Amino acid sequence: MIIRTDFPYATTHEDVRIPMPGGTAQAEGSGGGVQLYARIWRPVTDEPVPALLEYLPYRLTDWTAPRDRQRHPWYAGHGYASVRVDVRGHGCSGGRPGDEYDARELADGVAVVEWLAAQPWCTGAVGMFGISWGGFNSLQIAALAPRALKAVVTVCSTDDRYDNDVHYMGGSVLAVDMHAWAATMLAFASRPPDPRYAGDGWRQMWLDRLEGVEPLIHTWLSHQTRDAYWRHGSVCEDYGAIGAAVLAVGGWHDPYRDTVLRLVSALPASRVRGLIGPWSHQYPDRGLPPGPAIGFLQETLRWWDHWLKGADNGVMDEPLLRAWISGSHPPATTYEELPGRWVGEKAWPSPSVVPVSYGLQGAPVTVASPQHTGLDAGRFFPFGNDADLPPDQREEDAKSACFEFPVPDGEPVEILGRPSVTLRLRMDVPYGQVVARLCDVAPDGASTLVTRGALNLSARHGRDRAVPWRAGAYEDVTFELNGIGHSFPPGHRIRLALSSAYWPWIWPRAGSEAGWTLDPAGSTLELPVRGSASPLDAGIAFEPPEQAEPLGVVHPETLDAPRPERVVVRDVARGVWRLEVDPRYGGTRVYPDGLEYEEDAAEVYEIQQSDPLSARTRSEWRIRLHRPEEGWDARVETRSEISCDEGGFLTVNEVVCREGDEVLFHRTWQRRLPRAAG
Repeated sequence: MIIRTDFPYATTHEDVRIPMPGGTAQAEGSGGGVQLYARIWRPVTDEPVPALLEYLPYRLTDWTAPRDRQRHPWYAGHGYASVRVDVRGHGCSGGRPGDEYDARELADGVAVVEWLAAQPWCTGAVGMFGISWGGFNSLQIAALAPRALKAVVTVCSTDDRYDNDVHYMGGSVLAVDMHAWAATMLAFASRPPDPRYAGDGWRQMWLDRLEGVEPLIHTWLSHQTRDAYWRHGSVCEDYGAIGAAVLAVGGWHDPYRDTVLRLVSALPASRVRGLIGPWSHQYPDRGLPPGPAIGFLQETLRWWDHWLKGADNGVMDEPLLRAWISGSHPPATTYEELPGRWVGEKAWPSPSVVPVSYGLQGAPVTVASPQHTGLDAGRFFPFGNDADLPPDQREEDAKSACFEFPVPDGEPVEILGRPSVTLRLRMDVPYGQVVARLCDVAPDGASTLVTRGALNLSARHGRDRAVPWRAGAYEDVTFELNGIGHSFPPGHRIRLALSSAYWPWIWPRAGSEAGWTLDPAGSTLELPVRGSASPLDAGIAFEPPEQAEPLGVVHPETLDAPRPERVVVRDVARGVWRLEVDPRYGGTRVYPDGLEYEEDAAEVYEIQQSDPLSARTRSEWRIRLHRPEEGWDARVETRSEISCDEGGFLTVNEVVCREGDEVLFHRTWQRRLPRAAG
């Protein structure tokens, strides 16, 4: 990592409040409408410059402050006003928190873009960028087409909120992150504004915010098919609405990488480029596993210079898609760097990628996987931690029906894109799931997960409906696995593993323990096989990563040993399996402004190996914000639980907030949500 201090421009920064049109009065000291809290880094110059916006609910004064410091001053030092804004109801912004990407959030985002464009220090040209939430709303605001928004850089984001987000997968409830993310956002939305930045009205702002908090799980579980709720904010509904140029970025270890492939296929080649590396759910310059990291800030600077300053710098001469193809590697839960190489495609779908079908062989087989199949799935959102990625898949393979295809001597089998399966299945119950995993099996038997996909069999005719299976009937179903770039070397075996359970990723349904019967004679695996190397491949290179000076956050050591990141516990007598997870978002840290931020979260996923209705999830969060010199001490504790019986989901959520020893807010929600699909 190169830490830069010698920028073309000196920089300055200030915190401001951006007024939103309309709204209700808030206790913000102004008596006016809602104001969003912003931090603006600017180059020292008398000339107006373009503005770059990152728009998030994650608290710019503390939670994202270290990451913000890496990139916003860097952009300012290269001639841009770089702006970080907290979404309404979060951090020191006014108003109450809403749902993800709701109409109010997007309208506020448009207003911020217009406000930036109107500032005397701005040329009127604005770009948006962000990872995850910020990447989502960058795309969604681009689809609203504010005139000033000329270009976006969207990282680890989705164009389809139903089928490629944290809520559903293949039409099934994504238990691991439907639960964990709803619990996380409940804790995050309950955090107080910081008095140092919010002012004397912080307590009233906090109390008003807490009165508006609602567990998001209630909404998400109320929409179990792809209805109008999920179509809102899904830019795949109308790619033509996106007027800005789009640089779409993802990582093969991020669950959203397929969005990059769809965007470079759907948007005009004259204003889109795609980049997919080996990375997890992180900006590609941060150096978190798996690498290699790249000079991502330099790469995006070329994008901004072209689209916001009119520079003829060749950025649009790059291949439409630049992608990393990983070399074969032994299974591990983390890799500092993966073997592989960069390749380039001038079009997508690419004429150099040919679908190759592999027919499954053998007699019909009944698959009724134990309900704890999936405990070795790894983390849905890898963040670069030590236990994120899937370990050796042999135990999972043993609970699945496996079909193998040897890689012959000679050239490797190199794939780039989305594999798919067509399966001829019979079920004797109305509901079930099928999960397909593609593994690279070494000569010693080690099984490395390459990619996977899932289908709720009631969603086989479309994600917008639930159609029960006709008992005893055979049907052919086809679905895609997540995209991947991977090279299977000669002497290895390509393994397709099929299971009827995948906990805690997929929430099981009553009766699904019966599984299904597969007829291999009518079933195939289709791989997107890339042919010989393209001349574009040799020209792909990136500068080493650069960042601005770090913020200087201290992570103090504590007397308590850290919990393991992932632990699997088996109760042999009861046949119960429990996965205990420490998500490790940040832990305890001390900021240069004196804030002590303590954060501890734990997730538990439990299931009895033969009973789908035994599935349980639990999440607990404890957050403390403390300024010892100022006597400020605020605490947030939350508890979230989900279970399911034959009729529906049962949810319990609790929030307790304290200032010092005084309880300022305590509320518990209990809901029963019918299971209509999912």
